[in-house]
Amino acid sequence: MSKDTDNLRVKPANMPAGGWGSVGEVAHILFDQRSALKDAPLLAKQNKTDGYACVSCAWAKPANPHPFEFCESGAKATAWETTSKRIDPAFFERHTLTQLEAWGDHELEDLGRLTVPLRWDAASDKYRPVGWDTAFAEIGAALRAMEREQVVFYSSGRASLETSYMYSLLARMYGNNNLPDSSNMCHESTSVALQKSIGDGVGTVVLDDFAQTDCIFFFGQNVGVNSPRMLHQLQEARRRGVPIVTFNPLRERGLVSFTNPQSPVEMLTGHETVISTDYLQVKPGGDTAAIMGLCKAVFALDDAAVQAGEQRVIDTAFIMEHTHGFAEFEASVRACEWSAIERESGLTRAALESAAAVYAGAGAVLGVYGMGLTQHRNGVQNVEMIVNLLLLRGNIGKPGAGVCPVRGHSNVQGQRTVGITEKPELAPLDKLKEQYAFEPPRKKGMNTVEACEAILARKVPAFIALGGNFLRAVPETVLMEAAWREIPLTVQIATKLNRNHIIHGKASYVLPCLGRIEVDRQANGEQSVTVEDSTACIHGSRGMAEPAAHTLLSEPAIVAGIAKATLDPNPKLDWDAWVADYGRIRDAIAETYPDIFDNFNARMWTPGGFRKPVGAAHRVWKTESGRAQFSAPEALAGHPDLQPRENTLRLFTVRSDGQFNTTIYSRDDRFRGVYGSRMVLFMHRADMAAHAMAPGDVVALSCAADDGVTRRVEGLVLVPYDIPPGTIAGYFPECNPLIPLWHHAKESKVPAAKAIDVRIERSGQPSGGAQ
Repeated sequence: MSKDTDNLRVKPANMPAGGWGSVGEVAHILFDQRSALKDAPLLAKQNKTDGYACVSCAWAKPANPHPFEFCESGAKATAWETTSKRIDPAFFERHTLTQLEAWGDHELEDLGRLTVPLRWDAASDKYRPVGWDTAFAEIGAALRAMEREQVVFYSSGRASLETSYMYSLLARMYGNNNLPDSSNMCHESTSVALQKSIGDGVGTVVLDDFAQTDCIFFFGQNVGVNSPRMLHQLQEARRRGVPIVTFNPLRERGLVSFTNPQSPVEMLTGHETVISTDYLQVKPGGDTAAIMGLCKAVFALDDAAVQAGEQRVIDTAFIMEHTHGFAEFEASVRACEWSAIERESGLTRAALESAAAVYAGAGAVLGVYGMGLTQHRNGVQNVEMIVNLLLLRGNIGKPGAGVCPVRGHSNVQGQRTVGITEKPELAPLDKLKEQYAFEPPRKKGMNTVEACEAILARKVPAFIALGGNFLRAVPETVLMEAAWREIPLTVQIATKLNRNHIIHGKASYVLPCLGRIEVDRQANGEQSVTVEDSTACIHGSRGMAEPAAHTLLSEPAIVAGIAKATLDPNPKLDWDAWVADYGRIRDAIAETYPDIFDNFNARMWTPGGFRKPVGAAHRVWKTESGRAQFSAPEALAGHPDLQPRENTLRLFTVRSDGQFNTTIYSRDDRFRGVYGSRMVLFMHRADMAAHAMAPGDVVALSCAADDGVTRRVEGLVLVPYDIPPGTIAGYFPECNPLIPLWHHAKESKVPAAKAIDVRIERSGQPSGGAQ
């Protein structure tokens, strides 16, 4: 058994989100990263109009912020970026990359900030320093000689609007739309479903809606870990008596109770606010069925109201004026049997009818959701079902109501706004042609799954990554790592070392950049950038910490360096001028997208951000019919491409309190009572008994797909947990090797990480820490 598993400790987790536990976590990481003295003043400026935008989640930034507008997760992200730890060239003299392959995700990033550009030396199997000009020249020469339609330009969700705009131009001027991004792995299902249903690929809700809502329905989102600042809005809603009905397989602490660390009274008394007034532990993959049950119960309530001569429950006036497809949807709901709904959702009819009564009794309802809905084979359908539910009572386009997808990384939504997309129809290609005098490619590019397919087929000559840890984030880990080594050129723009730098192409460069929190000094002075939050509001962000090293370049400077070395000169585009003054990039963005970014430089410091137009928020539906679209579901089953077999369990992946996406701050997950190891598997005690297993047993999982590929993860310790029977949960990205690449959402191709059928078997000696 690994040392990591030997350190495992499990104890009850009954604490609220926030509270002293959160304060302790923040203090610990500040001291661990040797940044307590410099980061304490920094945190006071986080998510403030005169400060910097958090580099963690994308939750909204209020116009009137709290004294401390940061959360535990945001403080961890700040400490992680502003750490005093450094990786110097001497480190790579001591370690080959083959040796570093045995290091874990946490160990690699915990080494600290990268400081100089690196190039892999095949003879020594080590990264060696390389000059910036040399790196750009070599990368550019290689790219110029390649088949341009096959080169991939990937971006994580962290890069600013300015950098993202430049990067999308680089790709299109190079000759393709191969711009996969992290959205392809999480909320692409949202973008597809909402565009079809309401005519906008983003949510309709702003922060003010939380103050005006009568009811919140929450689906598949762990607020205490992934967007803790939202707990302020949820707490304020609960103080007004607003019911919050939650659908989630696990009882997550942030959705159970919250102690506000900014309230001295709550901290001193230990007062907890109950967040969820009703908590339904839906079976993974059962979301469509659960929402179908809600809708069926709403129709029954409406039927009863009609029969009694009372006011209708369904908003017939709204439906008549603003929607299309209602009759087909109604027919599908009425034809659906309760027995099927209960089987697929794992919930009782009584529980769903009770929740529906809460929904029907509220005048304005918010539908909040996360990746628990989007990362399924029917992920697009799940989102469409939330829209269906909201449309029944006119809960889109009025105060206190609407659909609210909670996005992950801090600018993942904004990147799409400024052109990071593989879909040519979503980019203003004709405008770009006019603005920059080139012929943009019209052929559809690769999304993340398609890029992986091309890599496995050995058809990708180069992979350029603007941030991220692509190999750890994608499915099919074993096959992908083997194929990755065959890519002729890999280029990674990053702040810290991760596994995607250790597993590398035949030629490999790591280009270290400034972080968003750091002061960005260019020829025309200190520069600022912009980001877009989950509510489509756009904010300015100025760096405030001194750079980790004077040898670092900014992301815009690195993109410009690659572009100048790769592309022919363009008299319409001065990359150096853009790097000298980011205001010129914003002027160019405003010229490309005048409806969104008019007067961009003047508006970027608007308190609370300025919002891009979202027609559906005003009941303007940019759909084919010109109306909001009801959508009848194709099926209730959550993962129709993986048929249940005998002796299989349904696995879904989760994040811990000690991580953000692929960044692992620690091996602890205090909200689930797990300490010292991430190699655990949460399982119902009844399922343990059925498989003749016990807490602490060390097991292996293998994917139940019958396609000839072995997918297996070993060394997982069983931890008893309150989880729907027949299902198990393990951490992302440790369980990614179990996910077939072809197991993804229809239409959006988001990897279906929330429902994977697996088989379980013992694989080692029991661990005493999980009893």
